[in-house]
Amino acid sequence: MTDENATNSLKSRQQVKMAGTSEPNGSSPKYSPPSSSSSSSSTTRNPPYLPTPSETVILLAYPTLLIFGTLFSLLSPQTRNATYDVAGHSHVASEAPSYFARKDNVFNTLFVKRGWAWITVAFAVFVATHSSFTSGANGAVRRMRAAVRWGLVTAWWVLVTQWCFGPAIIDRGFRFTGGKCEVAQEAVVEGTADKGDFFTSAACKAAGGRWSGGHDISGHVFLLVLGSYFLIQEVGWVLHRARSAGAREERCVVMHDGAVKGAGVEAERSGAAGVDERALGAGGKFALGVVALCGWMLLMTAIYFHTWFEKLTGLLVAGMAIYLVYILPRSIPALRALIGLPGI
Repeated sequence: MTDENATNSLKSRQQVKMAGTSEPNGSSPKYSPPSSSSSSSSTTRNPPYLPTPSETVILLAYPTLLIFGTLFSLLSPQTRNATYDVAGHSHVASEAPSYFARKDNVFNTLFVKRGWAWITVAFAVFVATHSSFTSGANGAVRRMRAAVRWGLVTAWWVLVTQWCFGPAIIDRGFRFTGGKCEVAQEAVVEGTADKGDFFTSAACKAAGGRWSGGHDISGHVFLLVLGSYFLIQEVGWVLHRARSAGAREERCVVMHDGAVKGAGVEAERSGAAGVDERALGAGGKFALGVVALCGWMLLMTAIYFHTWFEKLTGLLVAGMAIYLVYILPRSIPALRALIGLPGI
């Protein structure tokens, strides 16, 4: 009986142990793996004062185009052997190595020379036709903030290329670095013209003179970079938010309490994007077409016009406005409240 009691006691202990490691309903014990949100995040975040990875790739495309164009102009025998007019920042028309090397090519005269008008029209058509601006409770606010961003970028374009409380920044920089209007100086000496009449490139050309000496910031590079990136920001982030719902990468912003969060938190009040918002639409296609043409003409400028340093300064001056309008507001809540972020 002693052996039988011992055996029964052993069986009882085994049953109790098995009961303790199983669920009351007899199922096997459950294991709760770490949630995906705690193990890894599907949203790529970066410091609010830096561009996102996608933005960085796009921004790097500009110097890449300029470097490629400069190397091509140096390595191509046809381009290298063509006579280059330093004062005109281009090849002599009679020896132009390509149709695009001529200043009178149709793309230069009808598109680049009127570049900001094309940029503005493309932006206006997109805002006027895309459902993210024309529907929803926040449509009017988005339109207003987009218009403010356009106004800031346009103001910088005006200051750099048209007027800055007198001569534009490009003209001021040229004269500050020793540039002058060559032929027109004779008219000033003879007393037939006032020296102030030739403080700008346009006035110099109108008087039959030519800019000589000094550093001439590439207005073409400045306009093509600033205009194309402006459209990429305004169109790209609208489509990104509508199509990916923050699943790929997100801009980070500094909140009023100092916390760093994804920019999507500021769009939660507007709700999920509708199906129509995911469509590029006629306005978006037109804007991307203008961006593509800007890229092509930027490459042509890199190959056939200006020196490498003039193109570099044009790129840097455009980059200043890009950072101030599209990157800096992510770190300053008060500024972001005024101009907003594209797609938010």
